[in-house]
Amino acid sequence: MPTPERTSLPAIIDAARELLEEGGAAGVSMQAVAERVGVRAPSLYKRVRDRDALLQLVVEATVTDLGAHLAASDGTLAGLARAYRAFAHAHPEGFRLIYASSPDQSALEQASRPVLQAATAAVGPERALDAARLVTAWATGFASMELAGAFRLGGDIDAAFEYGLSRLQVALTA
Repeated sequence: MPTPERTSLPAIIDAARELLEEGGAAGVSMQAVAERVGVRAPSLYKRVRDRDALLQLVVEATVTDLGAHLAASDGTLAGLARAYRAFAHAHPEGFRLIYASSPDQSALEQASRPVLQAATAAVGPERALDAARLVTAWATGFASMELAGAFRLGGDIDAAFEYGLSRLQVALTA
């Protein structure tokens, strides 16, 4: 009779994502993940080739979650930017890891779909990709600086985000 499975690939990925958020990429080791899911480290290698492959699976899962988070927004560029920022705050290490790696193209396309749809509605199909990139680059820069503690001159960061967002909307609809 075969030995019953003690863990699954989704459980392994979830454990790695938890460890990532707790201690950054350095905190994600095969040993730590194995302990988190209740198996010995060699058991993980039945499902994941190595740590690099595990981190790539974490990136894919994070991109998929980001796409779901964006799809659940109100579908406007402003709503998407707010959802994007909220995701960055909820998953700061995962957010950073997305941009430090190369996510699967199809996962990126799926996650980007709501932003491209909103950009198309705002500026039309000819410049939709440009508008989507503008909003994404601005929101990524803002969230990255915010997570790094780079806004040290005081003031209301939420108000600054909303100000920047309103200026982008004016520029895109002009």
